[in-house]
Amino acid sequence: MPRDAIPCAVQDLSAFAKTLRSQLQAHAESAAEAPSHLTLMNMLARAAGHRNLQALKASHAAQPGSSHGQATLPARQRTQPAHGPRLPGLSETADRALRQFDEQGRLARWPTKYSVQRHAMWGLWMHFDPKRPYTEREVNEILKSRHSFGDHCTLRRELVNMRLLERTADGACYHKVAARPDADVAALLKALRLRG
Repeated sequence: MPRDAIPCAVQDLSAFAKTLRSQLQAHAESAAEAPSHLTLMNMLARAAGHRNLQALKASHAAQPGSSHGQATLPARQRTQPAHGPRLPGLSETADRALRQFDEQGRLARWPTKYSVQRHAMWGLWMHFDPKRPYTEREVNEILKSRHSFGDHCTLRRELVNMRLLERTADGACYHKVAARPDADVAALLKALRLRG
């Protein structure tokens, strides 16, 4: 099987290492064996701020001068938010996270920057009721209705990885974790509530 060289730039090595470490710990808790090659590749891609290995490959393919230059991402995934806060009271990260959501409050694209991804997950977390259990199907339905890029599995996994949702060992039952967002995230959630 031919192997393609896939460049993976890491902007913050410390954050990359922390993310990879937390993913390895989560994997170790759920499996008795070492992660597979593909699982490790996906972990590396996520630690670098991509949704998964395929998203990393697509990101590289869309760059000018890439050896895979023919492949292009859909316009909604190529669109990058503008720089600098636009909404008073939001930090740059919270503002960038807010711009990932459409006017109906649905997550329109998976952010490329890790810190923005973390903020965006809180925007999905607020749609769960802490007083009731959810089946995986119910979690999927909520996530499908709250995003528009067709990857509810990644969103569900990230909510669990961030400890915003917890699930039973068999994955049959999910609960919203009673977490307290910091002031930056709280300002983002307030802005998202205004969108519906």
